[in-house]
Amino acid sequence: MRLNNNSIKSEAALWEAAGYDLPHFDREAVNKATAENPFWVHFGAGNIFRAFHTNIVQKLLNSGEINRGIIVAEGFDYEIVERVNRKCDELTILATLKVSGKVEKSVIGSITESCILDSNNVSEFARLKEIFRKESLQMTTFTITEKGYSLTNAQGEMLPVVTADFASGPEKPQSYIGKVAALLYERYKAGELPIAMISTDNCSHNGEKLYQSIKAYADAWCNNGLAEKGFLEYINDEKKVTFPWSMIDKITPRPDNSVLEMLKKDGVEDLDPIITGKKTYVAPFVNAEECEYLVVEDKFPNGRPALEKAGVMFTDRETVNKVEKMKVCTCLNPLHTALAVYGCLLGYTLIADEMKDENLVKMVEVIGYKEGLPVVVNPGILDPKKFIDTVLKVRVPNPFMPDTPQRIATDTSQKLAIRFGETIKAYQASEKLNVTDLKLIPLVFAGWLRYLMAVDDNGEKFTLSLIRYSTRSAHLYRSSLLVIQERLRST
Repeated sequence: MRLNNNSIKSEAALWEAAGYDLPHFDREAVNKATAENPFWVHFGAGNIFRAFHTNIVQKLLNSGEINRGIIVAEGFDYEIVERVNRKCDELTILATLKVSGKVEKSVIGSITESCILDSNNVSEFARLKEIFRKESLQMTTFTITEKGYSLTNAQGEMLPVVTADFASGPEKPQSYIGKVAALLYERYKAGELPIAMISTDNCSHNGEKLYQSIKAYADAWCNNGLAEKGFLEYINDEKKVTFPWSMIDKITPRPDNSVLEMLKKDGVEDLDPIITGKKTYVAPFVNAEECEYLVVEDKFPNGRPALEKAGVMFTDRETVNKVEKMKVCTCLNPLHTALAVYGCLLGYTLIADEMKDENLVKMVEVIGYKEGLPVVVNPGILDPKKFIDTVLKVRVPNPFMPDTPQRIATDTSQKLAIRFGETIKAYQASEKLNVTDLKLIPLVFAGWLRYLMAVDDNGEKFTLSLIRYSTRSAHLYRSSLLVIQERLRST
């Protein structure tokens, strides 16, 4: 069996006998309908998209709720499209790894077309412009990482590629957001057609980050006479263009060898991961946990399908902000960071294995339930205590999730201030809580200082996970220590 259209048709019985859930819809009809009237374009063909966004659309296609699929555009690493998506006829295998030990295997067929977001590739860029001129297009989503929205370097200086795009205009931009802004300008010229531009990246106020980046290009182009003045008015008119905020949460580690071997034993061939020229590790399959959350601000000027029927939660901006803060500052990310730091020091290579250590379990329970939970604002749409319960009892202990403390420890210098600083500040501001009662949150900072020595508790050297360490991250790290230092001086 091979992952392509012919195999899932002619060998459907073999796939199903091996436990794979195949698409329950006519892919040819869906592809045709989508090409003529696209409704959703996603930027970023990485693992979170392949495991989450595509499955949302697959569920709705399987139920007959919609009859069109999703189009993906990759603007950073074009090899993903060329060597994976198109090679496999836009199909992906999703292996959902459950804490029970069960593995659910699905062939995801909801991607109808993959595009390369490259303004130097005339045909590829022309196709994306054509899609953006379609009245049917309701929404775009993004998973390009937080740095994808950045226009400046660590010192706050404008990136040369951005400066060049500001000066040259929307015809042939080279930066990622510049290319997106050019597509949006195409939609403006087609009649100021409405659209929702939704960042689903795992960062605070993601919709605002996307808006500010797009607006910077619109400002520059309009002020330099390179775009019509109405373009800036267009992106600022929420009846036409919106930038909803969102909170996304689903662990999707890079494709794991144990999952690959399982799929091979099923008889599926040619699934080996590749490492692209840009060092992206990608495969025709993706492995992910079963838990997932996507909370989106409900602002869609061109309408939207009933995505809530596939588990998406819609609400207002204030609630999205509360959910994001609950997750990032208390109920998930701080617990992950604590386990990452001490996992590296204690020689663990799987986060799940750390949950067999009574001391580490006690540490994250105290950080979550005792020290963090008292200052969490309940967003209403999700219960904070139940969220922590799921994290500590279902998600993190999952032995089939190949996630490592070494991966999660990356960029900890940038994370500490956000993941623990809000709790510390809330204690300081409270008349009922005493910041000196915090014991284990300061212990994480102490562990991080030990981590920076790059020597574990057995005296063995290890490699620091500081891939993107920079002057800015060092500054953020020093700032995050100020409250702790003040506390230590007072005790």
